[in-house]
Amino acid sequence: MKKNLLTVFILALVLCNFILTAILVFSIVPTMNKSNKLITKICNLVDLELTDADVTAGSGDVAIENIEVYDIEDQMTINLKKGEDGKDHFALLSVSLSLNSKDDDYKTYNADTLAEKESLIKSEIISVVSGYTIEEVKDNTAVLQDDLLKHLQTMFDSKVITKVAFRDAVFQ
Repeated sequence: MKKNLLTVFILALVLCNFILTAILVFSIVPTMNKSNKLITKICNLVDLELTDADVTAGSGDVAIENIEVYDIEDQMTINLKKGEDGKDHFALLSVSLSLNSKDDDYKTYNADTLAEKESLIKSEIISVVSGYTIEEVKDNTAVLQDDLLKHLQTMFDSKVITKVAFRDAVFQ
């Protein structure tokens, strides 16, 4: 009789455990799915990448043998936006563009094509750099380089340009 009573007691506990597990699963899984969708929407709004991309803004994702460098020969003198001191400042820049030679758009936008479009590139660089103050540029030139990269990629509607670098940069 004791064995039978113990078996019924264990069966009741297993049944309670099963019911509580089912309630837990049906109450937590939908909440987790909703949270995951919300996080995905927020990441898309903030423009964060949740997965690895083939080639993104940085040249670190492109093998060094696939990078071709295009140097803009002329050194550009660009007036900067007036800062807190109210004085006129300028930037003296020599710019280099890194191109991904394995990109699909490389045939369209190679070094020869960029040489033909150099005046447009210079104009875009001037318009972007002139929007910065000397304080913003001196503190972090990487922000300026990233902004230039985004503007040039938008201008060409291509990710063939993977990095903007300053060979020489003087801010006065």
